[in-house]
Amino acid sequence: MSTAPTPHRPTPRHPTTYRPTPRHPTTYRLSTKGVLRSEWHKLRTLRSTWITLLTATALVIAVGITMGATYDGDDSEVDTVVFTLLGTQLAQICVAVLGILVTAGEYATGMIRASLTAVPRRLPVLWAKAAVFTAVAFAVSWTTDVVTFLTAQIWLSGTDKELSLTDDGVLGALTGSAAALTLLGLIALGLGALLRSVPGAIGAFVGCVLILPEVLGMLPFSAVESAVRHFPVQAATALGSVTRVEDTIAPGTALVTLVLWSAATIAAASLLLRRRDV
Repeated sequence: MSTAPTPHRPTPRHPTTYRPTPRHPTTYRLSTKGVLRSEWHKLRTLRSTWITLLTATALVIAVGITMGATYDGDDSEVDTVVFTLLGTQLAQICVAVLGILVTAGEYATGMIRASLTAVPRRLPVLWAKAAVFTAVAFAVSWTTDVVTFLTAQIWLSGTDKELSLTDDGVLGALTGSAAALTLLGLIALGLGALLRSVPGAIGAFVGCVLILPEVLGMLPFSAVESAVRHFPVQAATALGSVTRVEDTIAPGTALVTLVLWSAATIAAASLLLRRRDV
């Protein structure tokens, strides 16, 4: 009697143990350079940045050309740089709006949550915004002022307002005008961070920075009159002229005053940023 052959069974193999290759976790290190780069990217990719800067530039140049082309000698007592750069009185609104959008605009869109999540310490975000805004605003303002001055001199050549960039005090006045406009915008940036509302910050800037000093200046008190000279706009007036403007503080004092106003606003915004929730 025959026996059925036993079917061949493969020898079981020992299962190979899977050992994943150890990987070192990627460490993301937050740096000041990275925060600055992030804020610069946000600033330059917003349409509002270019709209406000181009509007401010166009206003200064257009008014400067108009003043130069229509000059007939009636305003001979006005400083030449002040006369040429009268458009900065309009441009300061545009620069202030840009400063407010840099901070309060992120609260309006909700982007601030992502910014503060990426930078948990919070304060570097505000300081980077202020630094990037200051660099951009000053560069654009200074270039605009120089171009406006040189363009207006095409019509002012041969008059009592003829000047060149190499004349004493001209470059200093142009630089002072750009610095004043930038610091006013920095104050607006601080107000935007304090109030976290674009309309509210614009109203505060117009009411407290532009209108309030004019109202206080009408009061018949010498102490108030002296104090008003140290308000931001009044201090800015002293910076953008070759000769000393009447009833203003000295240019050096005016620059220190504006720096202190802007520093105080940013410091107050920094304190509230640390203490308040997003």
